[in-house]
Formats: sequence, C-alpha cells, structure tokens
Amino acid sequence: MASNPPAPEAPYVPSDTLVYDGYRADDEAPLGEWNPTAESLAPVRGRHRVSKQRGGGFARSSTVLGVGVIAAVSAGGMASANTGKPPVSISIPDLPSVGSLISDDSGSSADDTSAFSSVGAPSTETAKSSSASDAGEALRSRILAQAETQQDQIDSKAAKAVADAAQKESDALAAKAEKEAQEKATAAKKKAEEEAAKKAETARLAELAKQFTLPTSSYTITGTFGQAGSLWSSGYHTGLDFAAPTGTLIKAIHSGTVTEAGWAGSYGYRTILTLDDGTELWFCHQSSISVSVGQKVATGDVIGRVGATGNVTGAHLHLEVHPGGAATGIDPMAWLRSKGLNP
Repeated sequence: MASNPPAPEAPYVPSDTLVYDGYRADDEAPLGEWNPTAESLAPVRGRHRVSKQRGGGFARSSTVLGVGVIAAVSAGGMASANTGKPPVSISIPDLPSVGSLISDDSGSSADDTSAFSSVGAPSTETAKSSSASDAGEALRSRILAQAETQQDQIDSKAAKAVADAAQKESDALAAKAEKEAQEKATAAKKKAEEEAAKKAETARLAELAKQFTLPTSSYTITGTFGQAGSLWSSGYHTGLDFAAPTGTLIKAIHSGTVTEAGWAGSYGYRTILTLDDGTELWFCHQSSISVSVGQKVATGDVIGRVGATGNVTGAHLHLEVHPGGAATGIDPMAWLRSKGLNP
C-alpha cells in the first residue's frame, strides 16, 4: 500500500486555538489528509475486531479504517468543543467485510469470499454436514421404523401364542367337561336302566311269586347245596333241606304233572313234579304221599307230608331241582329266588 508524503509544517501562530495542517479549529477549511499506518498505531481492541484473513491485507485495512474513524471522531469532537458547533454523529456498521470494501488490495478483496460466507450463504462444508445429517436422520428413522415393525410382529406373535394357548386350554377344558358330561349321562342312563331293570325284575318276580310258592312252612334250613360230607353217598349234598316236624304239609311249588310217586331207596318216599318247561322237582323223605303219577296239580296244592324216611338223621324235606330232567341237579336256593321266592 502506498504511503502519502508527510504534511508541511504549519507556521507558528501564538494562540490557544488548536490548529490542524495550517488551519485553526475555528476556520471552516477542511482538515488535511490524515493517513496513519499500521506500524504507527496499536491494534484496536473492543467491538470493532476483524478476523484474520488470507495474506493479512484485509486485517490491516480494517485496522486502518477503524483507527481512522476513531481519530476523525476525536478530531471532530475537539473541533466542536472549540467552535461551539454541534457534534456530528457517525455510525459505522458492525460488519467484518467493511475493511475489504475500502482496501487498496483489490485483488485480495475480490478473491476473498470468506466474509460473505460467514454472513450469508452456507459454505460447502455446511452443506455437506447438513446433507450428512439429513441422511443420518433418514437412516435413524428407517431403523426406528424397522424396529417398531419388528416389535409389532413380536407382540403380534406373542399375542397369537397367548390366544392359541388360551384357546387350546379352553378346548381342553371344554373337551374334559363334555367327556365328564357324557360319562355322567352314561352313568345316569346306566343307573336308570339298572333301576328300570330291577323294577321290572321285581315286578316279574312278584308276578311269578303269585304262581310259585315255598314247599312248606314253619321250617329251618339245615343243609344247603354242595356241602361236603360222609353223610351223602355222592360225597356232597345235592339239595336243600327244610327241617320241620313230621306231618308238616308239603305243597306243589308250581303247577305241573306228577311223573313219579313212591319209594326211592335212600330218598325214602319221593314225589317228582314235572313243570311245563321240563324242570323236575324232587320232594324226598316224606312220611306220606298225597298224589299219584299223571296227576296235574296247581301251585299250592298239597302233595305229601314231612317225614324221616330213607337215609336221614331227622324229619325234614329234601328238595332237588333238575332242569330238563337232567341227572345232576342245581342249587335249589338260587332257583327258588329266581322265581321270586326267598327261603
């Protein structure tokens, strides 16, 4: 930057008036050129700071401008104090690019765009940073969306699993309840059927009891079917013994035909009554017989009397039952009960 030649010394004027470049403060002539250099002035401190620029030209120019303005303001204030004129208000914009506008280094200021970058348009790095931030935010949004989707899927699967488990448990409980209900219904049906069958059997036996009767009265059961002992030639008892006093009446258990009546060896006096179904009833050890062969009798008719004839130890009626006329008999107690009788 070119420097101006020093100003000529002013003639001495003995006065208290402040004189600048040959003029006094009360004169209206303009002040002479004031051109301080960077080497002659200290750096300005305060608000009007200028950031360091490339080459140092911008910083030096801004410093010179700031010092010149301060000096001009000071000079104007001093002149106003001497002349009585009102002070001039000077306003300097607080911009970092003011120095570059008046700098004599035109090439440097033309190429330097840092001031405009700092004041106005964003720099390339700022744009890149903004773009990277936008991309990161988009990636973050996608990750959050994916995480939310996955969480929704997990929650949906968990809810479905819970619902399936609840449904399975409900189905199991329903199946169990249905099975229990079926079992109860089956048991109730079976019980009802059994009760109905029992009632029917009771009714049948009651009806049969009208057709059947016990062979004697005032008796005591002293021997049952199948008893083992030496008293019986077969080695066991083949009938049912009704002990009663001699002469007690013997009655026909059911209607039938007399097929035998007489002495039968160890059986003593015996009467055989054949029923309509072919079953033979043997009445043994009688003291007397009241019927004859071929005679038809009805239920309750007297056919003889209790005695002690044949192989006996006392007076009693020995009764045997031979289904179909078989040689081997069955238990008379069971047969009588099947007819509704209870000896």
